[in-house]
Amino acid sequence: MNVNAAVAAASAIAGLCTGVIAVLAFRWSEREQARPTRASMRPDDAVVLPPGVDTVLSVLSSSAVVLDETDAVVKASSAAYALGLVRGGHLAVDRMLQMARETRRDGEIRQIELDLPRRGASRGEGLAVSARVAPLGSRLVLLLVEDLTEARRIEAVRRDFVANVSHELKTPVGALSLLSEAVMDASDDPEAVIRFAGRMQHEATRLTSLVQEIIDLSRVQNDDPLDDAEPVEVDDLVAEAVDRCRHPANVKQITMATGGAPDLHIWGNRGQLAAALGNLVENAVNYSPVRTRVGIAGRRIAAPGGDLIEISVTDQGIGLSEKDRDRVFERFYRVDPARSRQTGGTGLGLSIVKHVAASHGGEVTVWSAEGQGSTFTLRLPEAGIARDRALAAAGAADFHDSGLDSGPDSDSADTDTDPDTDSLYETFPDHIPAPEVLP
Repeated sequence: MNVNAAVAAASAIAGLCTGVIAVLAFRWSEREQARPTRASMRPDDAVVLPPGVDTVLSVLSSSAVVLDETDAVVKASSAAYALGLVRGGHLAVDRMLQMARETRRDGEIRQIELDLPRRGASRGEGLAVSARVAPLGSRLVLLLVEDLTEARRIEAVRRDFVANVSHELKTPVGALSLLSEAVMDASDDPEAVIRFAGRMQHEATRLTSLVQEIIDLSRVQNDDPLDDAEPVEVDDLVAEAVDRCRHPANVKQITMATGGAPDLHIWGNRGQLAAALGNLVENAVNYSPVRTRVGIAGRRIAAPGGDLIEISVTDQGIGLSEKDRDRVFERFYRVDPARSRQTGGTGLGLSIVKHVAASHGGEVTVWSAEGQGSTFTLRLPEAGIARDRALAAAGAADFHDSGLDSGPDSDSADTDTDPDTDSLYETFPDHIPAPEVLP
């Protein structure tokens, strides 16, 4: 009897415990279901983000990232992924993540500029960014990142340009100051005065050339060449470039050979095109040894977007190394600084050529080998094609016939040099092969 009672009591206790456990398990299950999970805390963007924020972020030029209270990314723009700010649903930049946490804690807006490594770039190349963090509601944090890399590059170019200009101006100005003192001290020596005055004239000419090329470079960069565009005959440009370099070529007994296809026309600013080709020919003469040849030739080449006019200037000069070829079009870059000082070069000529070619929808390229010479080639759209592009861009409906179908004016100045008076100038055949070093 007692045994049966004990069994019954044990069974009752076991049943009671089972019931209690079942109730607790049920309550725990309900509580777990009611607890917000990470998935439930991250519904659709339209629900999580305040009204209108999603639309605003989509039109911002800055990279935008929205973080929730667990530092998970709720919303990120495509630019943020492109910069590598977001990876695997999380903010990948520790310093920005730290700023976001501090802003979430005290609600203060923070801003900082950082240098970030660029994915896939070589060592030393990175991204300069400005990051700004602000609270967005009670639970979210907004991170805006602005890419400052291009602005930094432009600022560095401007800073270097100002430094180079200051240095280049300082040299002739300082020389003029010293020479003027020397003239005053040598007032009783006529020969010394004449010698110093000649040096002053040389430095003044150098200073004038530098200032003029700085002005030309500024105009090329700022002006639209098609505002004053006209059909320009290539033969006229070549003749003008040859005439510009006639004296230094005669002094060095350099033969100037011209030729190529006739009746070629370019649509653009005559002054800028003449300056560009003149700079190429002048460089070829300056960097060529005595009793060599410089060739200038034009031809028409086929291209997918329409025919191009190609003007090549070939010399038998010192040539360029691979390092110099990559930098020869930079401002104030000189292959041989000593030779540039002797010839009065400023280091801006080829930079002007590059900008003129680009502003006319073309390009300038260089082939060179050390000790063999160089070939600089201007490729520009032919007059008709460039004119049509300009009119289409301007929305013009009609354009009067420019007379390009007719030949050159019969009364134009004869650009051929009389061989009896100047044997240093020759003429290429009408059709020449691709640019190469002259024999």
